[in-house]
Amino acid sequence: MKKAEIEIEDIEEIEEETTPPSHGFDTDEMMAAGMHMGHRTSKLHPRMKDFIVGVRNTVHVVDLDQTAQHLRVALDYIESLIKDNGNLLICGTKIPLSNLVKETANESKLPYVINRWLGGTFTNFPVISKRVSVYKEMLREKSEGLWEKYTKKEQVEKQKALSDLQNKFEGLVRMEKLPEAVFICDLIKDKLCLKEAKLKGIKTIAIVDTNADPLLVDYPIPANDDAINSVKFILDKVKEVVLKYKQ
Repeated sequence: MKKAEIEIEDIEEIEEETTPPSHGFDTDEMMAAGMHMGHRTSKLHPRMKDFIVGVRNTVHVVDLDQTAQHLRVALDYIESLIKDNGNLLICGTKIPLSNLVKETANESKLPYVINRWLGGTFTNFPVISKRVSVYKEMLREKSEGLWEKYTKKEQVEKQKALSDLQNKFEGLVRMEKLPEAVFICDLIKDKLCLKEAKLKGIKTIAIVDTNADPLLVDYPIPANDDAINSVKFILDKVKEVVLKYKQ
């Protein structure tokens, strides 16, 4: 009896020593957020087969144990990045995710893209940077009342130009240089972002649903990329790490 108790205690000690940092989550929470629900079986990408544990109503079910493992690896990388004063851009151009992505990025003081990805954001950054500078200068002029010298018609035209720039560049104000990494909320929707990141050697982290190729990303997180709660769960963990280590 004593021998059995000692063995059980030894096993528990070993499990404690080998359990990776949880970053404050478990698979029950992930399931409650709907992270396990993938796409219909007909849309499966062949390279996602190893992440599938079953089918529910013609929809693939993702193995949340693997999701948790990959999420921890991604968070460990983000932690290391932020500790080294690196920058991370969050890209999520799906309309239902726009407010969530913007809120997360602003609270984390990170750059973001929530509207259409502008070609050249990474690959032609000097030009993009100049346009961001124009946007910031127009904001300054307006806030300091320098538009009052113009006619009402001219002010309307300026406001229209400012709104257009805001729509395109508001999220890039914190990106004074190319970021070290980009977090992509939907690999299919934002494939141009992925392409430019790879061309510029920018590390990629992405939520990879069952219809996407996980090998395209440096740090894939197999999970539901359509459900807002699923994406929010992941972005909340990213935000926690950034806020903890950002200087």
